Amino acid sequence: MVFTKCGLIWDPNNPMAPPRRILKPDSIRQECDASLRRLGVERIDLYQFHWPDETGTPVEDSWNEMVRLIETGKVRLGGVSNFDVSLLERCEAIRHVGSLQPPFSLIRRQAAASEIPWCAKYNTGVICYSPMQSGLLTDTFSRENVAKFAEDDWRRRSPDFNEPNLSRNLALRDALRPIAQRHGARVSAVAVAWTLAWPGVTGAIVGGRSPEQVDGWIGAASLELTAADLQEISGAIVRTGAGEGPTIPQLEDTAAD
Repeated sequence: MVFTKCGLIWDPNNPMAPPRRILKPDSIRQECDASLRRLGVERIDLYQFHWPDETGTPVEDSWNEMVRLIETGKVRLGGVSNFDVSLLERCEAIRHVGSLQPPFSLIRRQAAASEIPWCAKYNTGVICYSPMQSGLLTDTFSRENVAKFAEDDWRRRSPDFNEPNLSRNLALRDALRPIAQRHGARVSAVAVAWTLAWPGVTGAIVGGRSPEQVDGWIGAASLELTAADLQEISGAIVRTGAGEGPTIPQLEDTAAD
């Protein structure tokens, strides 16, 4: 299955400059054709808008171009990333939105209050990204890691990696250790499994720079957190004050928060 995105355009004359978020129909079409050529495939299984447009292009114009790509056979399913409910509804009115890719983790939980429930209602898949919050929710991360970040590492400027949030986030990470031990898993696997426990979430995007990192989270695919686990995690979120958003998925067998 081939998933890819469009909508981030780099300046060829200044490749270090931040990319522009462009979802003009002709740009979408050109990017799709270029991806098909580079990938050596006749159809992209899931084609996604990377970010909402910043050029003033109405989302209806962008999504209608996605529909044309589907109807011509170049794309199987269309999806979006980082869209809020208002944009999702405008797209859905034209043609079904196949998937949403939102940021979602134990620290960044806002999507659970709005976008994920919307997707569950409309049968739109959810592929969450950064479920380990860029390394914060892993077994070995520490303050020393922050000090070793390269000067151009965006995490140096992120509130999540600076005080007072850093201490709160690490305290939440540490609260996951007893749960991980009970399941014979790593903290990172528990963090990813927590995102997968939410109704409406289809999958989580994870990555690793080494086999050891992959070993840390690979078990999340088969790790089923119990209602007691989820309550314990919810209590840890409240106690540490880490992040924002709902703290516990409303499962049928989970006691009320």
